[in-house]
Amino acid sequence: MKQLARTPKDIGHAIREARKERRLSQTELASKSGLWQETISKIENGVASTKLETLFDLLAALDLEIQVQPRSKGVPSSMEDLF
Repeated sequence: MKQLARTPKDIGHAIREARKERRLSQTELASKSGLWQETISKIENGVASTKLETLFDLLAALDLEIQVQPRSKGVPSSMEDLF
């Protein structure tokens, strides 16, 4: 799973997709990460006030990491990527 994330909404979407791929409910992920279910919901919906520590706790529970790299133009590499 590799997704481009430039906004809190993008990160929330990536986290939601990772949670669903692992067949976890928000409540199960909250228990696994030590966070509240409400916090998981806010993050998945792109609420921008999430602390970095909270985000990293959630990523660790999903066995994900962040890679920092130069920003791409975000242009699809082919017409197929548009659809």
